[in-house]
Amino acid sequence: MNYTLNQLQIFLKIVQTESVTKASEELHLTQPAVSIQLRNFQDQFDIPLTEVIGRKIFITDFGREVAEAAENILNQVYAINYKTLAYRGQLCGRLKIAVVSTGKYVMPYFLSDFMNQHQQIELLMDVTNKNKVINSLENNEVDFALVSILPKTLQIEKLDLLQNKLFLVGNVEAKIKKGISPKDLFQDLPLIFREKGSGTRQAMEDFIDKNNLSVVKKMELTSNEAVKQAILAGLGFSIMPLIGIKNELQDHELQIIPIKGMPIKTTWSLIWLKGKKHQPVSAAFLEFLMKSTSRIVKERFSWYEQY
Repeated sequence: MNYTLNQLQIFLKIVQTESVTKASEELHLTQPAVSIQLRNFQDQFDIPLTEVIGRKIFITDFGREVAEAAENILNQVYAINYKTLAYRGQLCGRLKIAVVSTGKYVMPYFLSDFMNQHQQIELLMDVTNKNKVINSLENNEVDFALVSILPKTLQIEKLDLLQNKLFLVGNVEAKIKKGISPKDLFQDLPLIFREKGSGTRQAMEDFIDKNNLSVVKKMELTSNEAVKQAILAGLGFSIMPLIGIKNELQDHELQIIPIKGMPIKTTWSLIWLKGKKHQPVSAAFLEFLMKSTSRIVKERFSWYEQY
């Protein structure tokens, strides 16, 4: 057999995504290039690694065993590279962070300076919904998680990064009577919800329950971007984090609707399992944040204070 590390990496990504198209996107390769490497890799085995039914690719049991072996091999290669860099006195390794979907507007600003200072570090940042983020943390698959609502079922430690503000939002064409009470407003207001498991959804439902509001549920969407586009199109209103609508507010495409009890305020917090023994990379990142968070907030989020 004469397979290459590149083929192992490509095959592992196909198994993880269960898609040649998604694998090519994540590896920043063309789809034909990925397909060719998959075929060349498969040709070295007598047993099928994959099966294509219709337009969907399925991984065989043998293929999954090969993928597991490939992952172990690649991890050993990464370890050799990291050890080489460590002997040169450079901070190196992997930093693994799970981020709730709206946190994608927050976390990069707290990472950029650190990553620029330590360019040998490999960042693995998974942006997903709150339930999956908490599962990744609970299973110790990541070093840190970024959340706006702390989990009640885990023993954690935390570092607060930024206040999270949520407002009732509509498009600029929406006409709302000034001084209207929340009960009267929400009675006829078509509301757009995030999916169950979302931190934004939880904050929205807590507000509705706390104020004993009767609401008209218009639709349920699975990302803040989808909610934002639906509001822009005039399909309804939603309670959204300020952090994700900066450009639309400044371009006068969306408006914040004043209402008693808002903004809802939570906190963007970096959390980790209590008692976790941090590796050099994650320990260095935590130390960096403890020293730099106030500066980053001042430099990157000064616009936040306008609202």
